Amino acid sequence: MKRLRALSDRTPLHVKLITAVLSLVILALIAISLATTVMLRSYLITQHDPTLQASFPPSLRPGVVLGKAYPFNGGITGFQEPGHQLSWAEDGNMPVSGNAYQSLPGLPTGGWADGGQPTLTTVSSRSGDGAWRVIAQSMTMPVTTDGSTQNQTVNVVVAVYLGDVDAATHRLQLFDLAVGGAIVVVLAIIAVAVVQANLRPLNDIEMTAGQIAKGHLNHRVPELDPRTEIGSLGRSLNAMLAQIESAFHDREKSERAAQASEERMRRFIADASHELRTPLTTIRGFAEYYRQRGGVTEPPASSRTDHPESPADSGSLTPADIDRIMSRLESEASRMGLLVEDLLQLARMDQHRPLDLGPVDLLTLAADAVQDSRMVAPDRPVELIIGKGAFITDGDEQRLRQVIGNLVNNARTHTPPGTPVRVRLDSGTLEDGSPAVVLDVEDDGPGMTAEQCKRVFERFYRADAARNRASGGTGLGLAIVAGIVHAHGGSVSVKSAPGDGADFQVRLPLSPDAQGDDPDDPEA
Repeated sequence: MKRLRALSDRTPLHVKLITAVLSLVILALIAISLATTVMLRSYLITQHDPTLQASFPPSLRPGVVLGKAYPFNGGITGFQEPGHQLSWAEDGNMPVSGNAYQSLPGLPTGGWADGGQPTLTTVSSRSGDGAWRVIAQSMTMPVTTDGSTQNQTVNVVVAVYLGDVDAATHRLQLFDLAVGGAIVVVLAIIAVAVVQANLRPLNDIEMTAGQIAKGHLNHRVPELDPRTEIGSLGRSLNAMLAQIESAFHDREKSERAAQASEERMRRFIADASHELRTPLTTIRGFAEYYRQRGGVTEPPASSRTDHPESPADSGSLTPADIDRIMSRLESEASRMGLLVEDLLQLARMDQHRPLDLGPVDLLTLAADAVQDSRMVAPDRPVELIIGKGAFITDGDEQRLRQVIGNLVNNARTHTPPGTPVRVRLDSGTLEDGSPAVVLDVEDDGPGMTAEQCKRVFERFYRADAARNRASGGTGLGLAIVAGIVHAHGGSVSVKSAPGDGADFQVRLPLSPDAQGDDPDDPEA
C-alpha cells in the first residue's frame, strides 16, 4: 500500500488523469462486450427451442437401439438409458459439416422430469469446445429386447449442436475487441490532447511561480473565466502576487528611505556639529584670552598719562578690550542661537507636526516682506509685482511669512549691494492641474550653476561657503523654505544661470474659498 501511495505521489497529474479515463473506458467496453455477447448467445440459443419442441418426442422407429444417438435435422435423437451416456449408432462419429465431426453432448445421467414437461437445457460436448441445446424427458415405453417386449423407463433426448452460435459469439467477441481497441487508442489520443490543453493553465502557473522565485515579481498568471476552478485559482493567485509585489516594493522603499534618512541624519549631525564648532571655538578662544590676560585691572596713573594707547603692556584688559570681546561673544552667541532655532524648525518639520491652518493672504505677506526689506536695506530697490487672480491659500501664516522672508533675505544676502529684487505674485497651477498661487522672488545677481541649483535646497549647502559664513548665514534657510512649502502641499524650484540672476518660485494650492473669485469682475 505504501509503495502504491509513493508511486501515486511520484506520478504526474496528467498521467493519473489519462490513466483513470482510459481505465474507466476499458472497463465500460468490457462490460458492454460481455453484456452483448451474453444477450446474443442467449437469443441465438433460444432460436433452436421451437424446432426442438416441435421434434419432441421422436418416434420410435424399428431397429432403434437404446443408448444410441441418431442424426436428426442437424442434431441428434436418442433414447438414453438412465445412468449411461449416448453413443453413436454407427461408427462413433457424427458428420456435422463437411469433414468436421463433433462429439456427443455430455448429458445428465438422471434427473429429467418424469411425466411433466420436457426439460430444455444447454450442455457442453463430451469432448471439444462445442455446446448442445437439449430437450429431454424421462418416459416409460415398451422396449423389445431379445424378442420380448416390456415397459422400460428411458430418457428421450433431442439435441442440436450450437457450433453456429459459438462461431457467431466468437466473431462478435473479436469484433468487440477490435472496435474496443480502436476506441481506446482514439480516446487515448484525445485524452492526452484534452488533458494537456486543460492543464496548460496549471503549467502557466508553474512557470509564473518559477519566474517569481527568480525575482520577477511583475509576472502574473493568465486569467481565465472566474467561474471555472482554474480561473478562480488564477484570479486568487494574481491577487496574492499583487499583494506580495506591493509589500516587497513597500519594503524596498522603506529600506531605501531608512537608508537615505540615516545618511541624511549622519550628514545633518556632521554639518550641525561643524557649524556649532565655529562659534563655540570663537567663544572659548575669547574666554581663554580673557583668562590669560588676568581679567580687568585699572592701569597706574602714570601709565594712563604717559602711555594712554598701550594698556596691553601692563598685562591686563582695558574696558575697550572687554567691549570688543563681549561684542564678539554676543555675535557668536546670536549666530549659535539662529542656528539652533533653524535646527529646531527642521526637526519639527521632520516630525510632521500639524500646522495652524487658516486662510492666508499671500499678497499681504509679500507686501510686508518688501516693506521690511526696504527698511533694512534702503539702498536696494525691491519691487512688488501683482498679477491677476486671488492670492488666498490655506496655511500657517507664521510659516508662510518665514518662507517669503527667507527668500527675500536670501536674494539680498547673495547679491551685490544695490542689485534689484522683484517679488511677483500671479495665478497658476500645481503639477496635478489644480489652481495655485505662484510666488516668484527674482534678482539680477551673479546666478548659479546647474549643480548649485540642484543642491541649493539641501541642508547646510552653500554655494559660496566663505561669504555665507562672513554674512552669518547657516545654510538652512532654503531647506526650511522647501520643508514648509512641501508641508503645505506646494512645490518650490529655482531657475538660474551664471550671470543671469536667480528666480525662486513657490507654488501653493489656491484656497477653495477663493477659486471663484475674480478681482477684475465688478460684481465680485
